[in-house]
Amino acid sequence: MLLPYFQKDEIEAGCDEAGRGCLAGPVFAAAVILPKDFKHPLLNDSKKLTEKQRDLLRPIIEAAAVTWAVGYYSPKEIDEVNILNASFFSMHRAIAQLTTTPTSLLIDGNRFNAYKDIAHHCIIKGDGKYLSIAAASVLAKTYRDDLMKKLALTYPEYSWQQNKGYPTKAHRAAIKKYGATEHHRMSFRLLAEE
Repeated sequence: MLLPYFQKDEIEAGCDEAGRGCLAGPVFAAAVILPKDFKHPLLNDSKKLTEKQRDLLRPIIEAAAVTWAVGYYSPKEIDEVNILNASFFSMHRAIAQLTTTPTSLLIDGNRFNAYKDIAHHCIIKGDGKYLSIAAASVLAKTYRDDLMKKLALTYPEYSWQQNKGYPTKAHRAAIKKYGATEHHRMSFRLLAEE
């Protein structure tokens, strides 16, 4: 059972990212403030849900949230600042768009670059512990997947509609055969070790 909050008297925004380990496409992050009494039997860490379940949950989260937002860093930006910073900065971009200012941030993971003067708490596997982080994980993942499916129409040889830019054998074989695109992260090792 996921927890509704970390501290009852705070306005908490759950934050999570998607696409950190990908070879192509942006890294996405979401920030979500849920009502304290929000419940949904399906909501969990997005990695434990099917694509169909995530797509079902997204409009439910968006309609129920006090406020929510999604931010991303492009492959070019990732190459400039590195993937860890890009993940933090994507969260910053999402938080900056929230229409209610949180007093506390619940961050999935063990590290974060502070955003303004808002208190933050890093929670390892937080997307499997707190509803707001799980909600953020669903939004970040579905928005990123939608973009990768759209990019796949222009670049069908990389099978992004299936691998979403992750380093599968087929994706690496396509990079070897066709080369990298403008959507690939040049600072990543795109080809497997021979």
